[in-house]
Amino acid sequence: MSIGRIIKSHECVAEGAAWLAGQDPRFARALDQTGPLPLRLRPDGFSQLLSAIMSQQVSVASAAAIWSRLKEAKLTGPRKIMAATDDDLRACGLSRQKIRYARALAEARINYKALRDCPDNEVIATLTNVSGIGPWTAEVYAMFSLGRADVFAPGDLALQESARILFQLDARPSESAFRKMAEDWSPWRSVAARALWAYYRVAKDREGIR
Repeated sequence: MSIGRIIKSHECVAEGAAWLAGQDPRFARALDQTGPLPLRLRPDGFSQLLSAIMSQQVSVASAAAIWSRLKEAKLTGPRKIMAATDDDLRACGLSRQKIRYARALAEARINYKALRDCPDNEVIATLTNVSGIGPWTAEVYAMFSLGRADVFAPGDLALQESARILFQLDARPSESAFRKMAEDWSPWRSVAARALWAYYRVAKDREGIR
């Protein structure tokens, strides 16, 4: 099975944005307001997923502080995590649950290089099989660490709220309804996500919400 288009540059994002604008005038209006969309590519591998897990259910500032302490303690690799004591990890700010998730990720022995050549659904399945990684984390990893052009994150609340405003819906779409809705944006669903995140900031600034 083909892995589909890989986003590698700003030109790829611009191509996807132009396609979306041509498909739906509401995307065209949103993109007029957001301007060029960000590339948002990140590295792939263990540390990127570990960082994502550390960011779950805490503030941006707290996540940054935890990650800074982990890096300072040189505890960002799988072997280091497995060798560390619970006290070592607690000293970096990890809760008991986060310690369990970090060890589960280390024990999973994911072949990150091989994931680059796996179909989207296989990437998501492999990652969500690890305790502490849900669909949102897996989808965002596929989008931004693997550059997949046709992955979406329908469980993201900002995306749901942005779609509610842009498409004048009565309420935020449910995750299942949103996933179905996003089928119309294939093969550029990752660019649609970038557009909706960018539009969310524009819409909330317009409403005076910070």
